[in-house]
Amino acid sequence: MSYDVVIIGGSLAGASTATLLRRACPDLRVLVIERAPHFTRRVGEATVEISSFFLGRVLGLTNHLNNDHLVKQGMRFWFANDQTQTLEDASEMGPKYHVRLPSWQLDRAVVDEEVLRRAVAGGAELRRPAQVTAVRLTPGGEQEVDVKTVEGTETIRCRWVVDGSGFAALLARQEGWLEPNAEHPTASAWARWRGVKDWDGLGLTEKFPAWAARCLGSRNTATNHIVGDGWWSWWIPLKGGDVSVGVVFDQRLVSFPQGEAKLGDRLREFLERHPVARELLADAEWIEGDVHWRKNLAYHSRTFAGDGFALVGDAAAFLDPLYSPGMDIISFTATATTALIAAQRNGEAVAPLVEKHNAMFGQSYRRWFEAIYKDKYEYVGEYDLMNVAFRMDLGLYYLGIVSQPFKYGAKALALPPFGVPVSTPVYRFMRFYNARFAAIARKRRERRVWGRGNSGRKYLFQSFSISPKDLPRIMSAAAQWVLLELTEGWRSWFGGATKTNEVGASTGSPVPVEAKAGSV
Repeated sequence: MSYDVVIIGGSLAGASTATLLRRACPDLRVLVIERAPHFTRRVGEATVEISSFFLGRVLGLTNHLNNDHLVKQGMRFWFANDQTQTLEDASEMGPKYHVRLPSWQLDRAVVDEEVLRRAVAGGAELRRPAQVTAVRLTPGGEQEVDVKTVEGTETIRCRWVVDGSGFAALLARQEGWLEPNAEHPTASAWARWRGVKDWDGLGLTEKFPAWAARCLGSRNTATNHIVGDGWWSWWIPLKGGDVSVGVVFDQRLVSFPQGEAKLGDRLREFLERHPVARELLADAEWIEGDVHWRKNLAYHSRTFAGDGFALVGDAAAFLDPLYSPGMDIISFTATATTALIAAQRNGEAVAPLVEKHNAMFGQSYRRWFEAIYKDKYEYVGEYDLMNVAFRMDLGLYYLGIVSQPFKYGAKALALPPFGVPVSTPVYRFMRFYNARFAAIARKRRERRVWGRGNSGRKYLFQSFSISPKDLPRIMSAAAQWVLLELTEGWRSWFGGATKTNEVGASTGSPVPVEAKAGSV
């Protein structure tokens, strides 16, 4: 059997690539191979503005997203220290009103089924359930894919193989390209919960009336982030009432509860050390069989494409769940892979296009990591540092990345963040301030004052847009950073602050053990 393209994996990355390929080249013979007979429930996932553009305006899913999922109302952060006794005492950061650009809270299993259904309706063939057992690559030639079904094993030949196998990263592992990110040793535990309190509900409104009144938008449909020293947790509501709640932590900074207890109980134990999580989970129960754990989240493939193959979505790279970049990566890799295959079909020379593709995505991953995530967990739970970083991160994301597809259309999604030379000054600026906030946080730990400003503060703002009129807001945050440097940052200007991998692991409290013993 012969196809032009065989796609391994039928979830969002693979199915969206199939859709784009059939749209770009209607005569293309595309086969999607999906292992699962049906998609089971996965971690709840929040879109941000790039992936929302891709899902809504490129794949045409807006009606589906509005009907079967929840409209998202931005991101919120909740901070605490030893002085924080209740939800009302916690420091809060997030929008005061509703957001300006669309995004959604997704049940990924539902989205994946819908995108795959549309890919098949658009002319792609589907083999399901079927397992890819081996792939033999021949650059510039015919690729071979061994597929196992209930009827036996067969070899399928094609010109292109697209790996959309997710964390399995079939091609990257098979070919030895997979590169764990040792600089970012994060781990995660998550579950779905029933009975989580409604942030906008009558119970919390009556219990904390002043707290309820200060936000005029919906807190409940935001992605709420409850944060502590070296960790953060997501709280994502799903259609039907369940809530996806998980924690991500830097293994150098945090020790997750061990022992014989079930993972869901240990996750609860960890979260309830924070007063906000304790309030929200008071009547909640985690759902048996829907609790998960994963270590060493960050990785990338050293090769993203060749003449005859390409990697999309999590099969190519994964950074960190903070700021929800996973579906952004799907958007960029699926779009760029489609352009690469279409160019080959149109007779263009493949070698220079592959070289550019690999250079662009390799640079993008490294720079995206250094600009946003490297040592972020040093200060993610520190209110004033995260406040300034978040405002600059978000503002620059809107102006430099989100604005591009809204201005130039879907073709802009073929250029990943920091993948082009014009972005270099912004990358360097972001890398510098991220490193400085991490250094300030480390120095605070040495002085035993980490977390001292985490209680009783609030920053509720009007959401960012893609207008240059928001530039003064970024400059205002940068000015606060300069003030921080002059009043405190100078302590770490000449080195001496403990490195991340030399900091002892905390127990997951909102503030570190050494800070509790100090002046907090």
